[in-house]
Amino acid sequence: MTQGEITGTIAGARSMISMKRVNKHFGDLHVLRDIDLEIATGQVVVMLGPSGSGKSTLCRTINRLEPVDEGTIAIDGVPVPAEGRALARLRSDVGMVFQSFNLFAHKTVLENVMLAPVKVRRIDRTKAKERALALLERVGIREQAEKYPAQLSGGQQQRVAIARSLAMDPKVMLFDEPTSALDPEMVNEVLDVMVNLAKEGMTMIVVTHEMGFARKAADRIIFMADGSILEDTDPETFFTAPTSDRAKDFLAKILGH
Repeated sequence: MTQGEITGTIAGARSMISMKRVNKHFGDLHVLRDIDLEIATGQVVVMLGPSGSGKSTLCRTINRLEPVDEGTIAIDGVPVPAEGRALARLRSDVGMVFQSFNLFAHKTVLENVMLAPVKVRRIDRTKAKERALALLERVGIREQAEKYPAQLSGGQQQRVAIARSLAMDPKVMLFDEPTSALDPEMVNEVLDVMVNLAKEGMTMIVVTHEMGFARKAADRIIFMADGSILEDTDPETFFTAPTSDRAKDFLAKILGH
């Protein structure tokens, strides 16, 4: 399936993320090269590629955790501002879950999930608590609400991080290697939450090495190498008939173990 065909398949949906001619350098290293990308509302996009290919950097430019050198990025039709309150407002519409959980160690699980809605959205504490408990139920850890992060497993902490992002009622969720720091037995409990989010229609970009998740949950696979998008297709096509030599080599190494 070509990029044009993919764009056609989502033509009826509103574009949630739009990137045009985006370039990014780290010194002499050209980490993003002329990235053009349209992601429709409700679409689940999994980004694959070797280490250093630019996947995480691309993910982080969407809400300007990494500034870009050239190009434009828009979320739900609104250009991403360079700085200031407008950027803060837009970031509140974009949930992001990192490899590290970034929870506040001195706050309980419930307090971690409530904090941003109360401070940023100015939501009443009683309503924020009800919503936080419902989200903890949704990710399967409501019974841990009064514990502190250090009392939880890595998988449980990552599920708290997901609930915390969802508490802001985001328009899109970005996941940057969300399971890579977890012990193998904890990976599936996090991926199961993400699969359910995908089924519920959340717009998601997921940087991951979890091929099973990519095949099961993605609407679309984007394969990157050397800062460029080399493949942009559906999972079945990518895993069975990749067109680029880099993707064929990547899959041979990944799936050969």
